[in-house]
Amino acid sequence: MAYSSFSLSDVLERFDLKLVDSQALFSQVLPREPSELLRQWLAESVDLALDLSTEKARSEGIIAPILLEVRRLLERRVSLFSGIDFTVDVAQGLNGECDFMFSKSPEQLL
Repeated sequence: MAYSSFSLSDVLERFDLKLVDSQALFSQVLPREPSELLRQWLAESVDLALDLSTEKARSEGIIAPILLEVRRLLERRVSLFSGIDFTVDVAQGLNGECDFMFSKSPEQLL
């Protein structure tokens, strides 16, 4: 079973998890202004990505540039991966390709 086959309710039940939606996860993070480059990119690409209305278009035109901006703001102390196999436990259904993943390590090759 690929990750995309799970629903939130499936995950909560199958892995005995509890949903905590009242925490302010990013409450300590100060707002940042996007760079001029990101503003320009989004001004050019958002309408097209939404008009094409595919996950791939949104991923490439909107999400990837924002995640690259986050990496830039973190001074490249993190790595960003796209479209990699993230098989954790096939028996549990934890396998498949992830759209994007951050790593706390700046290592980009491994």
